[in-house]
Amino acid sequence: MALCARIAEALMSGTELNNQRLLVFAPTRRALSETFIRANLEGLPFELSAYFGDEFQGKRPLALAYSFGITLSKVLTRLHLLRLAGLPASLVAWCLIQKHRPDLVLAEFGFEAVRVMEAAVWAKVPLVAHFRGSDASAHDRLGLLEGRYRRLLGVVSGVIVKSRPMAQTMERLGADPAHILISPSGANAQLFRGGNPAIAPPVLLAVGRFVAKKGPLQTVRAFGRCSEQGGTAMKTAELWMVGDGPLLVAAQALVIQLGLQNRVRFLGPKPPVAVAALMREVRAFVQHSCVAPDGDSEGSPVSVMEAQLSGLPVISTFHAGIPEVVIDQTTGLLVQEGDERAMADCMIELLLDPSRAEALGNAGRNRVLRHYTIDHHLRDVTAFLRARMPMSFVGQELIKHV
Repeated sequence: MALCARIAEALMSGTELNNQRLLVFAPTRRALSETFIRANLEGLPFELSAYFGDEFQGKRPLALAYSFGITLSKVLTRLHLLRLAGLPASLVAWCLIQKHRPDLVLAEFGFEAVRVMEAAVWAKVPLVAHFRGSDASAHDRLGLLEGRYRRLLGVVSGVIVKSRPMAQTMERLGADPAHILISPSGANAQLFRGGNPAIAPPVLLAVGRFVAKKGPLQTVRAFGRCSEQGGTAMKTAELWMVGDGPLLVAAQALVIQLGLQNRVRFLGPKPPVAVAALMREVRAFVQHSCVAPDGDSEGSPVSVMEAQLSGLPVISTFHAGIPEVVIDQTTGLLVQEGDERAMADCMIELLLDPSRAEALGNAGRNRVLRHYTIDHHLRDVTAFLRARMPMSFVGQELIKHV
C-alpha cells in the first residue's frame, strides 16, 4: 500500500517527471522566421538548458565556446574534413553535458545533431535529432552529410520529423521506423483566430521567406494570370507578401515586369502577432511550395497551419507535408508543383466566391484544432522524449517490486 501511495503521489504531482533535465543544441536563437523553435522549446515541461551556434555576445563563457566550436565545425565541413568536423563542437558539448547532467540531449536540425553526436556517445546520454526541412532534403546537405547522417541515425535514441516524406528519407538513411516521430510544429491557437473570409476584401496573403522552396515567384506569376483571366472582377484583388530573403529583389522586379505594382504589396518580415492580425484582414492564404533547384523542400509549413487556425482557406501545392495538413477541396485547394495556371484558377475561385472561402476556412480551422496545434506537438514530443530518458522513479519502483 505504501508503494502504491508513493507511485500515485508521483504520478499526480508530476514532480519527478518535471525534474527531468533536457539539454538542447540549436543553430540559432535570432532568426525571426524560426521563433516557432523557441516557442516549442519554452513549452516543454523539462528542466531545460539551451545553447546556440550563433551566441557570440553575452556573459556565458560556455555558450561562447559552443558557438566557436560550431563555427570551427562548419569550416571543417566546408573543407570536406568530415571526420574532424564534429570534434570541436562535440568537445564543447561533452563539457556542457558534464556540467548539466541531462537525462537527454535534443539537437535541433540534423546538421546540428551530427556536430554534437559524438559528445552524446562519449557521455552515454540519449540523443534525439529533430529534422525540420532543408536538413533532410537539400542536395548539398544530404550529399555531403549522408555518411554522417547514417552514423547519426545509428546512435540516436529517436528522430523527430515534420512529415511522412521526411520520415521516408530518414528510413532510407537507416533510421528505425519504430523510433521516428512525425510531428508538425503546430500553430498557436490562442493567437491565430478570428479570420472571416466571407466578409474580407479580395486580398490574398503569402507569408514566408523569399526562397525557392516557398515559391514566391510562382505565386506572383499565378496572381498575374489570375488578374488576366478573371476579368474586371479581379481588378480590385490584391496580393500581400510578408517576409524577406534572397528572392525578394527578383519578386519585386517580376511585379514591375507584370505591371502589378498597385496590386502586390511587399510588407517585409513581421512578428507572429502582426501576421495574425494580417490574417484577419484577408480572403485566403497562398503559398506555391515546391522542390528548390538544390533539392530543398518544406517539412510542414507552420504558416499554413497558422492560416488555417485563423479560418483562412489555403491555396498551395501537393508538396512535402502540406497534403497531410491541408485536405484538397475540403480545407483548401492544392495544385501540382509548378502549375501556375491551376493556382491562378484557385485564386479566382476563392476571390469570386467568399462563401466557398468561408466553408474551406472553417473546415481547416476545425481540423487544425483537432490535430495540429502547438499543444498537440508539445504533447507528442514530450511523450517521445520521456520514453527515451532514463527510467523515472515510478518505473524503477514498479520493476523493483514486480
